[in-house]
Amino acid sequence: MATGAAKPSRNPLYALYQRGIRRSLTPETLPGHVAMIIDGNRRWARQLGLESAAHGHRAGAAKIREFLVWCDDLGIGMVTLYLLSNDNLVKRESEELTALIEIIEDLARDLSGFRDWRVQHVGSDDGLPASLVETLDEAEERSAAHPGLHVNLAVGYGGRHEIADAMRSIVSSHHLQGGTIEDLAAILTPELISEHLYTSGQPDPDLVIRTSGEQRMSDFMLWQSAHSELYFVEALGPDLREVDFLRALRDFANRQRRFGS
Repeated sequence: MATGAAKPSRNPLYALYQRGIRRSLTPETLPGHVAMIIDGNRRWARQLGLESAAHGHRAGAAKIREFLVWCDDLGIGMVTLYLLSNDNLVKRESEELTALIEIIEDLARDLSGFRDWRVQHVGSDDGLPASLVETLDEAEERSAAHPGLHVNLAVGYGGRHEIADAMRSIVSSHHLQGGTIEDLAAILTPELISEHLYTSGQPDPDLVIRTSGEQRMSDFMLWQSAHSELYFVEALGPDLREVDFLRALRDFANRQRRFGS
């Protein structure tokens, strides 16, 4: 694990330094799937004395699109964004949650019509407002045939809920087929569980990045990140810079991934 975030500099040597990191990255050393927890939006708003957390969430949403452009320009094929957790749905103030949901709706519409990106909702519809479910469904349908960057929007998401939902799906399917508990025990494998996750059919994330200096997963992709590399950035979400991301990629490229070996 690593941390990284330096203060901005207008020195031309700094831009040269950033280009140097970019040149050191090669396609074979880049992660194919990056998962991102853009955290610190509320703290960012408070530090600037803004009147509501919504200002921070809007700034974070703008940074998300910028971040996705960085990924796309480098040839990274898949990104998963943690936008709204199950815990957020029950623990956030109603006014903040309402604003956040509107921001996510706007983001989903924007991303599904930008470049040739494909947007997919990964999460549960349970507990989500009907307008948000409809917007996510429309964004997914609108971009389903797009061949470019695959963007997973983790909304109404929780790693524990995902695993529980996968197990319920497996048990229900097995029951409908007339199988016994003994049969189920014999066929229940990690591979079968993976097939019933929200991200079924997708590669697990190679790299998980979290902003704001917090070093925890917060119930994000618990199953899929079993062998992921983790990188923690000190910058708050809206303050994330391209050089911070490039440093994360350089760090990833220099690691020796063991996958439990």
